[in-house]
Amino acid sequence: MADPTPETAPRLWTPSGFREDEWTHAESAEALAGNGRFILPLAAFLELGEQERISARERLGVLLLPGDALDKIVGLLDQLSLVALAFPAFSDGRSFSKAELLRSRHGFEGAVRATGDVLVDQLPHMLRVGFDEFEVTNPVLIRRLETGVTGGIALHYQPAAKPAERAGRYAWRRARAD
Repeated sequence: MADPTPETAPRLWTPSGFREDEWTHAESAEALAGNGRFILPLAAFLELGEQERISARERLGVLLLPGDALDKIVGLLDQLSLVALAFPAFSDGRSFSKAELLRSRHGFEGAVRATGDVLVDQLPHMLRVGFDEFEVTNPVLIRRLETGVTGGIALHYQPAAKPAERAGRYAWRRARAD
């Protein structure tokens, strides 16, 4: 019997819309011998020498799983163009915290990408904490994004990596979402 929900090939979405993905997920650093831009698992990235990371910076990204410690790459952020944070299940939100820390505490200015189980309800929150690229496979989310609908709640109470506009007298309590 065929799987009723076949896996969709990931499509790359940014706040500017869908676009061609110039990054490829690779299993080892051997991929860097070829042309292109590569997202390596944390262990493969850490095995690279410093000069190798520096010379490949513009075409080098790292994938962090929820259980991977962000501290392992904090001192190496200047050697990365992209940090991909995995969402293997919708119920695992540890990558939300990592994205926010990358932007607010560590000042990472490269791309922060969400991979894995990215859902409709999570997208507005992901944008607020600092994600700017999304590998989307969820068919419902793909359809909504194709029509320009990102959803979300117009007001929020929490501070986030993405600054909010002041919303009148009580901006410290409430601000309009972008």
